Amino acid sequence: MKYAVISDIHSNIEALMAVMSAIRKKHVDEIICLGDIVGYGANPDEAAEIVRNEVKHVVRGNHDDALFDERTYSMINPYARTAIEYARTVLSPDSLNWLKEIPLTLKLGDVLLVHASPSQPHEWKYVLSQNDALVELSAFEERVCLIGHTHVPGIFKQEIGHERVRELINVGSVGQPRDGDNRASFGIIDTDNFTYRNFRVEYDCRMAGNKIIATGLPAFLAERLEKGR
Repeated sequence: MKYAVISDIHSNIEALMAVMSAIRKKHVDEIICLGDIVGYGANPDEAAEIVRNEVKHVVRGNHDDALFDERTYSMINPYARTAIEYARTVLSPDSLNWLKEIPLTLKLGDVLLVHASPSQPHEWKYVLSQNDALVELSAFEERVCLIGHTHVPGIFKQEIGHERVRELINVGSVGQPRDGDNRASFGIIDTDNFTYRNFRVEYDCRMAGNKIIATGLPAFLAERLEKGR
């Protein structure tokens, strides 16, 4: 199977539409979303509707969870809490009901899907270093675990026995990249031969930022889009 993998959309409909357009040209079998559909951006309901209608496999991110779970809500930063409060006012009942039912993890054959970390999916841990990754690589049995959450794409590998490799792959962020590259990030994994490739897509960062400001959300959330930070 050939899967396109997206994550951390964060209500950025401009970035999401650009990525979905790029994915259609890649002739994938199915699409995976690793969560954080909402948060930070101006169009949470529109983002939820696109994912609900076009994505086959979805797991829950911490911003999605914060809509309903006060513990998770208390763990996110003040900018994120403001955006979640905004999202609660504009999400349709259908979107809210769908978001509430998204699972924390999914398994697709020899691939595990989780937003933040396989060791503790509901603790929303960040895998930022090789040391972090070593802990997480020992926390799953599948050949590959796909994650998001840090908004920085990358691959961590561990040799398991003779000629076997386990991989932890971060696909980066569609709607708020933080690696200094403001282009939306997504990946494609082929589970027939376990190859993975990351892609970047340009989108209208300025329009997305202007819409954030127009909603009354903090200007910082708009400014960081063009910086890729």
